[in-house]
Amino acid sequence: MKPKVQVHLWSALRRHTGGAEVVEVEAATTGQVLEALTDAYPGLGPMIEAGVSVAIDGRIYATSLTEAVGPENEIFILQRIKGG
Repeated sequence: MKPKVQVHLWSALRRHTGGAEVVEVEAATTGQVLEALTDAYPGLGPMIEAGVSVAIDGRIYATSLTEAVGPENEIFILQRIKGG
């Protein structure tokens, strides 16, 4: 069974979650977080597929889908951060 984690969303995503800034999903990795968000809130799918970054306890992951997450982590979904 996957742990339940709380995920903070940037403002543009909240219209797809009924205005909720924080949602709870079952996930053990960053990839599972994104999949669970899309399953629970289908309107998020296009924005997630277009590319997002995931911040875990202040560290930002732009491409990794295998980073571990748990209930103790602070998780934020952010607009994709690109290097330059």
